[in-house]
Amino acid sequence: MPVGAAGALLRDDALRVLSGWAAPTPGQELLRDRYVRHLAASPGPGSGVLRESVPDHLTASAVVLSHDGAHVLLTLHAKARRWFQLGGHMEPDDGTLAGAAAREAREESGLPLTVDPVPVHLDEHAVPFCRPGTSDPGRPVHHLDVRFLAVAEPGAEAVVSDESLDVRWWPVDALPGDDLAELVATARARALGR
Repeated sequence: MPVGAAGALLRDDALRVLSGWAAPTPGQELLRDRYVRHLAASPGPGSGVLRESVPDHLTASAVVLSHDGAHVLLTLHAKARRWFQLGGHMEPDDGTLAGAAAREAREESGLPLTVDPVPVHLDEHAVPFCRPGTSDPGRPVHHLDVRFLAVAEPGAEAVVSDESLDVRWWPVDALPGDDLAELVATARARALGR
């Protein structure tokens, strides 16, 4: 399937998912609206979801919790040199936004994971080391990340992929940085039914 057609199918799925998502906070609602407007205005190559869409495009990630919700699996990103949830760019072969998050999580962890198809959190962030094809080289690419929840089986042991420097289970109350606290707390509340 040509990249443009694949991007359009992923865009349609992302529009459907995000249009129907009940954002949990006013800040998340602002982001949800931003994402929907971005997708509605992105009919060209990449359709706002593939990395060819610059300067902004969606990414998909998964917050992987241990079966008891006590730990979260994080990856030490090779380029950013920071700990993040598992995830990344969507590919033309991805059929859905949630499917892209599941693929990325499996590739980066080696675990057989399935994600909850309902987003758990959104985050927009600039990626200064990623500027492919921008008409303004001074403006970084923005990742419009859609985050999903996955719960690992008991005893799951992750492996480090080529994209990571390390992959490690972290206690949810001892995360390597404050920027993950809201995301992990929101995912954990969903996983534990709170």
